[in-house]
Amino acid sequence: MPKSYMEEYQRWLDSPALSEEEWNELNSIAGDEKEIENRFFAPLEFGTAGLRGTMKLGLHNMNTHIIRHATQAFANVISAEGDDAKNRGIVIAHDCRLNGVEFSKEAACVMAANGIHVRFFDALRPTPELSFAVIHYGAAAGLNITASHNPKEYNGYKVYWSDGAQLPPHKAEAIAKQMEAIDIFTGFRTCDFDEAVASGRIEFIGSETDELFIENVMAQSIDKNIVKEVADDLRIVYTPFHGCGYKLVPEVLRRLGLKHLYPVEQQMVIDGRFPTVESPNPENPEGFYLAVELARRVDSDLIIGTDPDSDRIGTMVRTGDGEYSVITGNQLGCLLLDYIITARKATGTMPDNPGTMCSIVTTGMARTIAEKNGVHFEDTFTGFKFMAELVAQWAAANSYNYIFAFEESYGYMMGDYVRDKDAVTAAMMVTEMAAYYRKKGMTLMDALNALYEKYGWFREKTINLVMPGVDGLEKMKALMAGLRADPPREIGGREVVRIRDYQDGSIYVAGLGKVGSTPISGSNVLYFELDDGSSFIVRPSGTEPKVKVYLLVRGIDMQQCEERISKYLEYANSLGK
Repeated sequence: MPKSYMEEYQRWLDSPALSEEEWNELNSIAGDEKEIENRFFAPLEFGTAGLRGTMKLGLHNMNTHIIRHATQAFANVISAEGDDAKNRGIVIAHDCRLNGVEFSKEAACVMAANGIHVRFFDALRPTPELSFAVIHYGAAAGLNITASHNPKEYNGYKVYWSDGAQLPPHKAEAIAKQMEAIDIFTGFRTCDFDEAVASGRIEFIGSETDELFIENVMAQSIDKNIVKEVADDLRIVYTPFHGCGYKLVPEVLRRLGLKHLYPVEQQMVIDGRFPTVESPNPENPEGFYLAVELARRVDSDLIIGTDPDSDRIGTMVRTGDGEYSVITGNQLGCLLLDYIITARKATGTMPDNPGTMCSIVTTGMARTIAEKNGVHFEDTFTGFKFMAELVAQWAAANSYNYIFAFEESYGYMMGDYVRDKDAVTAAMMVTEMAAYYRKKGMTLMDALNALYEKYGWFREKTINLVMPGVDGLEKMKALMAGLRADPPREIGGREVVRIRDYQDGSIYVAGLGKVGSTPISGSNVLYFELDDGSSFIVRPSGTEPKVKVYLLVRGIDMQQCEERISKYLEYANSLGK
């Protein structure tokens, strides 16, 4: 019988595993039942992306006890693969976040105590470099202590398998089952970090791995001369938002030939409190205010920002009036896809049977670009683990050679050395692409408008319906259940002509019932197709307490696209009430 949150709270208070400081933290909330419920109503759910939560003491938060508990479960799953997997070991990294060093060392000690060899990065590193290291060293698994683009209160436990991609669902389920069976306070093994280093059970890796990673990144450049040809004029401002990109991104851009790179000095300071922004998320334009100020002073063509673990990239481009405008994740993905196709054809480096892919919530423009250029296109579920899986399937079947993959949430992947979104490589490719268009007398905004003229007008918008706490989880479940039980017949005045329920793969048409099945299934996503060609998609986030609503529209021009977006926004926002 599961314990109530009050019983679980008392169990933690009574545990001798708590330090005096930890006991004082829990004792301080003794009279706040709502806070106790939020911390102890249930464990954090272990999924294919691992764990993510606010840094507090409690069962539903990120803290040392949760790290040890999850790592013992992870170690059991690795050990079940046999001695070879234990010897191949795990690569462990962390980003700039508070407690990152502490949490990563705790994880390393549990792994080492379980006989699993640990390669431990000597300082913070980008998530894509961890993915690279898993593949390069032939490790059985990888772990990065990061909460990606979340606010400073968060930390996370991002897990990888031997292919360099995030965990496949069956491995995540195996870890979750192990966590259910292990006592959080007494069920783990650990050891002294320094002793494990001295005995060789924990091995440091560092600059040598950086260099190998950078060599692979640089090899993705398609036209190595284009940046040098405009290097005297091309200016780029860069911000890592206090995180991991501070070192490798500038190094890669300089090796590419960029002469005028202007880092935002206040945000080059490594600091997990993110003192200059409310949220270190390159999806949020307000976070670029310091970069915009610098860009105006130096007359920069472009602004690039990477999130704390340097797997997402955001951009702003100078417009005709000297101001700076956001290029969305969808727009940048389409620009990159078109550039990669164009440049590979021009240089004779396009592979046979090229293929590209996007998540089902990404712009329909990507499919149009691919198909009009003779490139195979497929959809996947949200998350680069699914894209990595499809890349592997293509390779095994010797069917398509992937050239690029992206999703709307500012993530991009290319090359066979990383199996996750990679802002380091993306920053290099964006710079090369900006140089290509500068040589033609165009900004990236000019280039984007040219793509719309060529491929048609598309517009997208994502709405986040935030639902925190235990009440929020119930609201999220109720929202999805309600939409399934009584789906809307119209949205924003337009008829819903087809519904795709990706949970079981069913396709429904009004008046006809179920008419077919989707090519992929098993994800909690509802996809409503409207009679004007627009799509209205609802999906609970797998890592944050919110439901995401995606509006994907197409029109005869951008004005019509904006009008359609406006119509659907009111209904989207009503779902959160």
